[in-house]
Amino acid sequence: MAALWRSYQRLMAQHPWKVQILTAGSLVGVGDVISQQLVERRGLRGHSSRRTLKMMAIGFCFVGPVVGGWYQLLDRLIPGNTRMVALKKMALDQDYPDALLTNYYLWPAVQIANFYFIPLNHRLAVVQVVAVVWNSYLSWKANKL
Repeated sequence: MAALWRSYQRLMAQHPWKVQILTAGSLVGVGDVISQQLVERRGLRGHSSRRTLKMMAIGFCFVGPVVGGWYQLLDRLIPGNTRMVALKKMALDQDYPDALLTNYYLWPAVQIANFYFIPLNHRLAVVQVVAVVWNSYLSWKANKL
């Protein structure tokens, strides 16, 4: 596992933007698989690969570039990583007009820790790991019958 992490770190240093986008798309896909298998209990026969690929495309084409770019912009607007800076970044990050109340149970704490403890190149990956749970919830919510 340590060798895998070192390889990831090396790739992140060489190609940060590409690796962040690939990480985002992959983890959005993992969230959908978890949703279909553990939440919805579809089983392998009932699994919609098309839905998983669609969710991954959203991760590759939207989440990775947009959220990754947003973090870079936040770092330029509010440089540093003190507690106050992390709080400011979290407050700006949560300013979405369509934000659901449910999001506030999870994301403010995650983002404070992310902006305070995590280097810029790894923030998207941290968020996407947490987003596996969030994406599972969103996928379930969006695809409820």
